Amino acid sequence: MSESPTTNPNGRVRKVVIVGGGTAGWMVAAAFSKVLGPAGMVIELVESEEIGTVGVGEATIPQLLHFNQLLELDENEFVRATQATYKLGIEFVDWRRIGDRYIHPFGSYGIAMLGVDFQHFWLKGRRLGEMAPLDAYSIAAVAARQGRFLRPIPDQTRSPLSKISYAFQFDAALYARYLRRYAEARGVLRTEGRIVDVHLAGERGLVEAVSLSDGRRIKGELFIDCSGFRGLLIEQTLRSGYEDWSGWLPCDRAVAVPCARIEDPIPYTRATARPAGWQWRIPLQHRTGNGYVYSSRCVSDDEAAATLLANLDGEPLAEPRVLRFTGGHRRRPWVGNVVSMGLASGFLEPLESTSIHMVQSAIARLLTLFPSARFEQPEIDEYNRQTILEYVNVRDFLVLHYKATERHDTSFWNHCRALSPPVGLERKLKLYSTNGRIVRDKDELFTETSWLAVMAGQGIEAAGYHPVVDLIGDGETLARLADVRAVNQRAASLMPRHVDFLAGSQHPLAVPQ
Repeated sequence: MSESPTTNPNGRVRKVVIVGGGTAGWMVAAAFSKVLGPAGMVIELVESEEIGTVGVGEATIPQLLHFNQLLELDENEFVRATQATYKLGIEFVDWRRIGDRYIHPFGSYGIAMLGVDFQHFWLKGRRLGEMAPLDAYSIAAVAARQGRFLRPIPDQTRSPLSKISYAFQFDAALYARYLRRYAEARGVLRTEGRIVDVHLAGERGLVEAVSLSDGRRIKGELFIDCSGFRGLLIEQTLRSGYEDWSGWLPCDRAVAVPCARIEDPIPYTRATARPAGWQWRIPLQHRTGNGYVYSSRCVSDDEAAATLLANLDGEPLAEPRVLRFTGGHRRRPWVGNVVSMGLASGFLEPLESTSIHMVQSAIARLLTLFPSARFEQPEIDEYNRQTILEYVNVRDFLVLHYKATERHDTSFWNHCRALSPPVGLERKLKLYSTNGRIVRDKDELFTETSWLAVMAGQGIEAAGYHPVVDLIGDGETLARLADVRAVNQRAASLMPRHVDFLAGSQHPLAVPQ
């Protein structure tokens, strides 16, 4: 057994204890077993089958590919094991007004010209009467609408097919199971048991061990709290505090239910605005994931469940499950020798499929700032600064979806329309509204494509565009825009149907390369 932090003050951390399983816990276990396991690190995960896991999100963003590459996963095996489908973006329905829809695509729009971002040429085109939707300039959006998918073909450098960016939609429970097999095969110890006590030691009050209901005592040096909303270590024991953002993010509950798959899965997630929030639809190979994220101030749990059940594609496969949450984050995600991840660290609704990414980025951040057994404060402070900044950036992007609406049909949307935006969002709105400029802060998760997709998709108009665009004549501008649309249509037509690609991925040699 490793020594406790109080008896190993100057050495390296030799044992990590992960409190809680689920997606977050097993992501940590898998990554640590790959990176730290070969160096002799002992990794033990403690979870209880008595305590359920929360899996509100089954959709991801392209950054997950980096995590899979770190683990050296075979993508076809991963897709089979998790019943995954491919994802080219998110379709937003009824957000600006009822009847409107647009896709927030992965990748980029068009091509930059004269060193100027593409949206400026699109904005000029609109002034010249070219009203083709922004979706037409994204290969991901065009392919998504056609139900097609293909992994990028890097050697076709002049084709949009070389620039395809994608993510996955998968069964979160199967994903956790898959990562558990991966981690245990690399030496991670899994201990079944319910934690009933946490033991602190030393002047700094570092966690020394946790006790289980059967009397066993699990010691460690670094503890990763993946215990979900309750934050067993980070909050119940160390009192980190919580930053409540419900003033900006009005939804505080979700009701979730899977349903039978009745059609070929589409290669994108759908978010449909509802009277008191929004509904997700995530198509998997074996079923469809559904949920209604809503404000309890505007609708009851029973009414929300009824709305969700009335808007399913197929027969429900379980009883609706209600989840309660408060949007925000721990004020100190890392305290002493405890680092919180997943729901224990904070929660931002899955509107842009960021839940799994937040775990992934926390793992990468901790590996970069991995401590010695001294647990020095400068590293802790830097980790907390970066983590909170990421939460702030994601929050601002989510608030944009609610703020930028013309809907006035319910009290919920009237409230959203009147929201006072956070400072960072207000700055971005002013820059875009003036001359179509989008400034991405350093290390910010969401790209210029993302901000443009939602701003334009939800009706924010830019008064002008970059003056360099006028160096190209009006006729040439329109011709170039038409060429981008035509190239995207041709490229998408060469891609296989998503369902056919999935069928091929069950046999690795048959997958188009």
